Amino acid sequence: MLETGIIAPSFTLPDQDGKMHSLEDYKGKKVILYFYPKDNTPGCTKQACNFTERYPQILEKNAVVLGISKDSVASHKKFVDKYNLSFPLLSDPELKVILAYDVWKEKKNYGKSYMGVVRTTYLIDDNGMIVLSNDKVKAATDGDVMTGKL
Repeated sequence: MLETGIIAPSFTLPDQDGKMHSLEDYKGKKVILYFYPKDNTPGCTKQACNFTERYPQILEKNAVVLGISKDSVASHKKFVDKYNLSFPLLSDPELKVILAYDVWKEKKNYGKSYMGVVRTTYLIDDNGMIVLSNDKVKAATDGDVMTGKL
């Protein structure tokens, strides 16, 4: 996980519709950038839906939400459409941004070790600086917590 007080790494990735998004596109706005393991899984669905519920308040605070996983554009499209999500999900199958933000880690499940995305949320200020880093995310309430931090 990256520490607070540093400039957030730049990136450009496609969203669920194939539209490219760069961090620089959001200069002058706060960005809630969250990394999640997989579309259509219980925790990731709760997290995305919680951000969608809070999205009007997030927009009021001159902020946006961007979700990133290694899932494909097509997978993101199905996820967004199924749950009527209000914000872009960015596809990083080559792990470039996931690695740049230091969220690709060894995980354990039922005694087996594997590499995967650790659910992590960053708050980036309107100048591109990371002002909050959280890798102890509670999926069901992440949107509530982050909205309160804006």
